[in-house]
Amino acid sequence: MPFIKAYVHLVFSTKNRVAFLNSPELRQKVWNHMRENGKEKGIYIDFVNGYSDHCHCLISLGSEQTISKVAQLIKGESSFWINKNKLCKCKFGWQDEYFAVSVSESMVNQVRNYIKNQEKHHRKKTFKEEYDEFIEKYQFG
Repeated sequence: MPFIKAYVHLVFSTKNRVAFLNSPELRQKVWNHMRENGKEKGIYIDFVNGYSDHCHCLISLGSEQTISKVAQLIKGESSFWINKNKLCKCKFGWQDEYFAVSVSESMVNQVRNYIKNQEKHHRKKTFKEEYDEFIEKYQFG
């Protein structure tokens, strides 16, 4: 069996950045479901959190997993679950695009703290501002 530690910080937004996840209770329910469902599918979600219009996941990839497959499974199943359980008034969906950056072992705790503090972070900064910072910081643009 291979021994692998490959952390990825995955960020994705709701369809058209609509604030579907508009309460802390709803967000917690969704994040808990993502973690549980991930575990069932062999996806190790180390930490998950977000705000009303987006989600951050710190994931440790397994030897047979790709970022695109993991993102597809997490996003697809969670949107299906949210709609099946009628957790939003209208049809919920995640945007197709996402960010994914590797995280070195020495930065894992910093990324966990960043993800953990999303509620506080977004009192001062919109997701659009955070998005633009990601584009610039990781030279995606």
